[in-house]
Amino acid sequence: MSEERTAFFRDPVHDGAADPTIIFNEQEKQWWMVYTNRRADAPGAGVSWVHGTDLGAASSKDGVHWTYRGVLQGLAVEPGRNTFWAPEIIRHEGIYHMYVSYIQGVPDEWAGHLRQILHYTSANLWDWTYQSTLELSSEKVIDAAIATLPDGRFRMWYKDEVNHSHTYAADSTDLYSWKVVGPVITEFPHEGANVFVWKESYWLIVDSWAGQVMYKSEDGEAWEKQTTILTENGVLEDDQGPGLHADVLVHEGRAIIYYFTHPSWRRGLSQNTYETRRSSILAAELVLTHGKLTCPRQTNIRVLT
Repeated sequence: MSEERTAFFRDPVHDGAADPTIIFNEQEKQWWMVYTNRRADAPGAGVSWVHGTDLGAASSKDGVHWTYRGVLQGLAVEPGRNTFWAPEIIRHEGIYHMYVSYIQGVPDEWAGHLRQILHYTSANLWDWTYQSTLELSSEKVIDAAIATLPDGRFRMWYKDEVNHSHTYAADSTDLYSWKVVGPVITEFPHEGANVFVWKESYWLIVDSWAGQVMYKSEDGEAWEKQTTILTENGVLEDDQGPGLHADVLVHEGRAIIYYFTHPSWRRGLSQNTYETRRSSILAAELVLTHGKLTCPRQTNIRVLT
């Protein structure tokens, strides 16, 4: 793959890679990307193509050039073809914990279906054990994100679709039992919260569907709105439209944002064709200069060392 690439990563089977999470695989000594494996090529009715999804996996030695590895196996909690979205994976005390959005079956409409967050554990990112279905603030919750607060508590941020599609939070001391804290970001409907620690501050991003809205905090609890990034088209062929549902990897002082695009979305075009469904995962580097945060959408990105 050349540095002047047209896409950072495209799923080679269904061409619908979305909602990435990035983590280092300690066993393979490679970066792993696990993502929602949307089925852009599916012929079904309505929005069935965004349901019935597996979790795709790709690996990379440098965080830039990725090799497709397949889909995660062994996640079934009930029979049939079911839906997995938006994985969040962290590693704690040698164990990987994954929190993933789950919907029964393959609905062809958005409305009318329970959405839950399931917890799994693994020693190697391949072999997963189901732990529980979380009890949170409603029965329509998706898009988990987890970080550690200054006092050692784990906090999960997630989208509550019953409560105005706002970001809610829950706390845990052990990653297994969670207690709902309540609403966190309530200014507007959004999804895909992601929280990371960088430059001695906590940062939170949410997907407004018109860019990533950025917030800053000193303690991970009180948030101040900063700016909106990934709003304008990039220069690459597939880096078009707003950057959607993102994950930020902080590594050796750098903050790399991985996001997806629907590069062929255009006003007036049907949203129900392969070309408008397909999606690509790209990356950019966050820059903080004199307190101002920017995110240039460039042609390439430096490798991770």
